[in-house]
Amino acid sequence: MADEDDDVVLSELDDAELVQQMHDDLYDGLKEEIEEAVNILLERGWAPYDILTQALVEGMRIVGIDFRDGILFVPEVLLSANAMKAGMFILRPLLVETGAPKVGKMVIGTVKGDIHDIGKNLVGMMMEGAGFEVIDLGINNPVENYLDALEEHKPEILGMSALLTTTMPYMKVVVDTMKEKGIRDDYIVMVGGAPLNEEFAEAVGADAYCRDAAVTVETAKELIARRHNQLSSGN
Repeated sequence: MADEDDDVVLSELDDAELVQQMHDDLYDGLKEEIEEAVNILLERGWAPYDILTQALVEGMRIVGIDFRDGILFVPEVLLSANAMKAGMFILRPLLVETGAPKVGKMVIGTVKGDIHDIGKNLVGMMMEGAGFEVIDLGINNPVENYLDALEEHKPEILGMSALLTTTMPYMKVVVDTMKEKGIRDDYIVMVGGAPLNEEFAEAVGADAYCRDAAVTVETAKELIARRHNQLSSGN
């Protein structure tokens, strides 16, 4: 079988087969194949937004499900995310030009004292893949970094990550500071990281705990939709 797979000529596939092949190539983390396929679809007149949603986002959704179910592991997902990023690199300027709908904006960063970033990076990539604009603050962020980013970028969502039990409580410092400044309710606060759970998220005053990158995307969309509904109904 493997020999046959090597002989796939992307340009000879019809649109439906090519999109299916992109899902497989994303799954396998094949960066160059994704770049080539994105360009082929663009040449065929596909709208950048359709390539993003039908090929890349759908492909990453499948990756996300298998990651959640323990079929894929972090190194493989990072390869997939990297391939996705290569496709996004081609599409991003075109999406801006065509005014493609943005789902929302998120500021994300690992909290002070913590230098773990694989989970955060995955979330950022998956969120971008789902059509969000992501501002990544990196690691070891004191509360000031979060507040400055909120003021500058005006996102709907603030995401905080921690992998150490010792740095988890810092999330409460950030949320409490937001409350003191009277801005807590202006944002959806999402927290994640291996040692966290629902109870902890509730205790620190976050809106949601996200167990992994796939769940984060689903939760973010849900909370933004709920927020829009509340705003439009005047609550």
